Amino acid sequence: MSGQRQIPWTGMVLALVTMLAMVVASVSLVLVLVVTAIWLFTLWIGRPPAEEPEPPRPPLSERPDLDAIARNAMAATVESLSIPMILTDETRIRAANAAARAVLGKHLVGQDTRIALRHPDAIRLLDQPDGSTVTVPALTVSDSVWHLTRHGIDGRYRVIEMRDRTAEADVSRAHTDFVANAGHELRTPLSSIIGYVETLSDAGDKVDGALTQRFLGTVLREARRMQTLLTDLMSLSQLEAEKHDLPATLIELPQLAQRVVSEFGPTPGGSIRVQFDKQSELHADQAGGTAPLTVRGDVKQLEQLLRNFIDNALKYGDGETPVRVALKPAPRNMTELSVTDSGAGIAPEHLPHLTRRFYRTDPGRSRAAGGTGLGLAICKHIVERHRGRLDIASKLGVGTTVSVRLPLAAD
Repeated sequence: MSGQRQIPWTGMVLALVTMLAMVVASVSLVLVLVVTAIWLFTLWIGRPPAEEPEPPRPPLSERPDLDAIARNAMAATVESLSIPMILTDETRIRAANAAARAVLGKHLVGQDTRIALRHPDAIRLLDQPDGSTVTVPALTVSDSVWHLTRHGIDGRYRVIEMRDRTAEADVSRAHTDFVANAGHELRTPLSSIIGYVETLSDAGDKVDGALTQRFLGTVLREARRMQTLLTDLMSLSQLEAEKHDLPATLIELPQLAQRVVSEFGPTPGGSIRVQFDKQSELHADQAGGTAPLTVRGDVKQLEQLLRNFIDNALKYGDGETPVRVALKPAPRNMTELSVTDSGAGIAPEHLPHLTRRFYRTDPGRSRAAGGTGLGLAICKHIVERHRGRLDIASKLGVGTTVSVRLPLAAD
């Protein structure tokens, strides 16, 4: 039975034989009995335990699949990660977390790794040493950029880590384009300034006063153009730094709009250039029980926003019909501010790009009017900081309406 010890028969027989030999050798009987008793007692307490039989081994079909257990454990480890991860067993995908399935397809598990990855640069990673990384363009969509890294687990299993670098690539590309465009915009007036100054310097007294004044006027105009461009660049940079800070100042938007509209007085001939909508004036005066349209915002930025819209409308309007500024309540507890002109309008293909930096539908006309190509980009950042929405609607031959919806301040 389990727990019993074996009786040491061989040792006990040897002890008895030794006892008889001691008796024959005339050793004291008492001493013989004492020694024999001690020896037998030692043999008894030191006897080895009986060996228990080994339990029967289960049939091969009932034994646990250690490889499956290991794969399941690894799959459970990566399942909750937000980074796409693929567990490969030699040439097959044995597990893929939810993020990887969302990128490469829900039937990813069980596929050949080369077929699942598809892209030649991604397939090239499978033959490289553990720890290698490759950059794979257009792995999912045409403008995507992914970094794939291969990690070794043992001689059989590998984990492929996928990191989406598309946003970083877009930012890098945008910065490169911005620097190139800003350099071009600054280089043009600077070259003009240098050219006129060199002409005046080389000619000396040979240039008459009228020509000198004309040249100096051009230099001053181009210098101011550079100054305006640098001011817009600084405004854009400040807006990007503050874009996550929601303004907290309570602003009565009708009063602000009325104040900005009043800055654009009539033409020297007396015709009205900017007209404030009558309903908007009701809001501004809070007459007839009309509720005030109050928002949380930055006063200077919202004034800059409206001035920019009105200035663009005056530049590109027909010059005869007044620019209309309107303010009204909008759905979802918002207010809508709009500026409408009656100019030539904007072609539909240009509308999605108007808020890009330095984008112009007519570069020559824009520069002649003193535009920097940054006005609407600045307006977009102001609207985003105020958690609003900017819309531009235009029809050729009819005109353009720029509207901004801003959330009303909570009571």
